[in-house]
Amino acid sequence: MKHLSLKLRLTLLHTLVMSIVVAIVLGLLLSISSREVLSNVQNDLERRVNESYEDISVLGNELIFDSDFFEIQDGVYLSSYNEDSLSLLYGRIPYGFEYELPFEEGKIREVKSGENNYYVYDSLVPIKGYANIVIRGIVSYNDAEKEFETTIKTALILFPLLVALTAVAGYLLSRRALRPVSKITKTVKEIREKEDLSRRVDLGEGKDEIYTLAHTFDELLKDVEKSVEREKRFTSDVAHELRTPLAVSKMAIEDALDKATDEKILEDLSILKNKNEMMTKMVSELLLLSRADQGRITLSKERLDISSLVEMLALEFKELAKAKEIEVEYEIEDGIYLEADETLFIRMIDNVIENAIKYSFENSKIKIILKRKDDTIRLSVQDEGIGIKEENLTRIFDRFYQEDESRNEKSAGLGLSIVKWIAQKHDAEIKVQSTPNKGTTFTFIFKSEACGSLD
Repeated sequence: MKHLSLKLRLTLLHTLVMSIVVAIVLGLLLSISSREVLSNVQNDLERRVNESYEDISVLGNELIFDSDFFEIQDGVYLSSYNEDSLSLLYGRIPYGFEYELPFEEGKIREVKSGENNYYVYDSLVPIKGYANIVIRGIVSYNDAEKEFETTIKTALILFPLLVALTAVAGYLLSRRALRPVSKITKTVKEIREKEDLSRRVDLGEGKDEIYTLAHTFDELLKDVEKSVEREKRFTSDVAHELRTPLAVSKMAIEDALDKATDEKILEDLSILKNKNEMMTKMVSELLLLSRADQGRITLSKERLDISSLVEMLALEFKELAKAKEIEVEYEIEDGIYLEADETLFIRMIDNVIENAIKYSFENSKIKIILKRKDDTIRLSVQDEGIGIKEENLTRIFDRFYQEDESRNEKSAGLGLSIVKWIAQKHDAEIKVQSTPNKGTTFTFIFKSEACGSLD
């Protein structure tokens, strides 16, 4: 049940409850109807017998029976008998009925004759100007039972239909009742996918629990948006304020390096210079991300020959990789064009190739591949480095995330966050495959509508 949607679970619960209720009601109705049908047959029998004396008169010493006495009404057969000899005087009995039945006044008896079941009712009637006679009424309740069986069969046929209608009605009611929940879920997904905290559920006016939940959620989003905006402004302000002291300290360190002669002092100053460069880079990246979050960066897209651009970057990094004895190879398909912001595109590829060199083993290879595939452009950077654990692949684009201590001294953990943002701005999908101690592959997949080719 946990794997079923709430809508389906409510539908199943509603259907089950309604089915049980309908089954109980039908059972009670059928039980009552069964007794009621047989009771009606008995009542008709008694009434017909008790009213039959009105159809009898005396002329001289003979009994005169009206034609109504001979007619079958309500399925009741009437016959009259001599009180003493119980010989048949007049009337009719059902075909095949054993009529030599002892007289028993005022009691309805059940008699089975052949394949049929009968009710028999006897009444002693005094006839003025004549002796007492016995009037017997006989009625078969087989027909009533057959009609009741037909009713049961009809009910059994209708029951699945009622269950089906109940299920459909339950589903429609559940869908209508949970429509606000679906809207809340959809809004939350859009906020998560687009990272747009300005969106609201906005269900409108309502007093039930779901509307209260939606209103509370909107208030929470408003508070979160304000908090995030404050954090963005704080990050931007801090990064901006740090640029000047970092620039001043850089100049002071470089000046000290030019003047220092002691090896220990030179070593310490070199460490400070490296840290200053790292801090300066981190501040620059923070400013970029902060401005990106605030929507203050405007992309200048143009039709770029990325085949030439990627080849140029590969050649540049080929020289830089020689220091670690890393070989850079590339396979670049000619004539591939893309609508892109050149500065940001270069920065995105720079960050990925720089990471590949930084975390690759010595005497290993880095391969850069650019090609068309299935109406898309695919750009891959493969390295033979320390790799990334599978459980950490989804976190590498988080800001300041460091997988292990070995990376903390080399990076602030913002480069891949910038890569992700630039890729999103170019409608590109990023896929990462990695095996620890074997290497990592970053693949950028650009949509076909962003692709072009040289005419």
